[in-house]
Amino acid sequence: MKKRRRKVSSQERRVRYAVRKSIYLLAAAVIIIGLILADRAGLFGLAPKSDWEKYHNKQFKVVHIVDGDTIDVDCPDGRFRHTRIRLLGVDTPETVKPNTPVQYYGPEAKRFTEQQAYGKIVTLKLDRMRTRDRYNRLLAYVILPDGRNLNLQIIAQGYGYADPRFDHPLKRQFKLAQDEARKHLRGLWKEISENSLPYYYRGKIKLPSQDKKF
Repeated sequence: MKKRRRKVSSQERRVRYAVRKSIYLLAAAVIIIGLILADRAGLFGLAPKSDWEKYHNKQFKVVHIVDGDTIDVDCPDGRFRHTRIRLLGVDTPETVKPNTPVQYYGPEAKRFTEQQAYGKIVTLKLDRMRTRDRYNRLLAYVILPDGRNLNLQIIAQGYGYADPRFDHPLKRQFKLAQDEARKHLRGLWKEISENSLPYYYRGKIKLPSQDKKF
């Protein structure tokens, strides 16, 4: 004798449909996430390039000047439309840092960088040992179309400081350029005060104003 099949109520059908739909959506989400991770790992083509492969000795157009020592170039960087470059080995006075007033010679430094680099095709040179700073900005020497190193020019012309806090291939050359700029009172060195110096130089270098006291 055949067993009678129990009639399924409309409410049960709705519940079963909702459960199946949730399972399908969950499975689809898992598949999509898996595909994204596989793509990032390079399983569907070439693996993502390292900073060294993507930027070193490559040319890009400068599209924005953030500050004297920070620029943007026309190359996508992850989810960002442009790549932000922190000039390696040089530190200029702040003009846009949050909760920090515009510092002595900051506008002049920004204007100098803008005059030298904005809208131009530059070549980036990286230090293989360290390509990013703690804010994930790319660290690079910026070589201008005429072959000059913008980082070095900023220091040599007195628009910024040779940053002693981190090692890099041209650290000694940058220090010598700063010594020359200070000696000849170029740019910010002409009327700088102790309080205008970055914290890492205060009390550690002799200023022109101190020479006048003797």
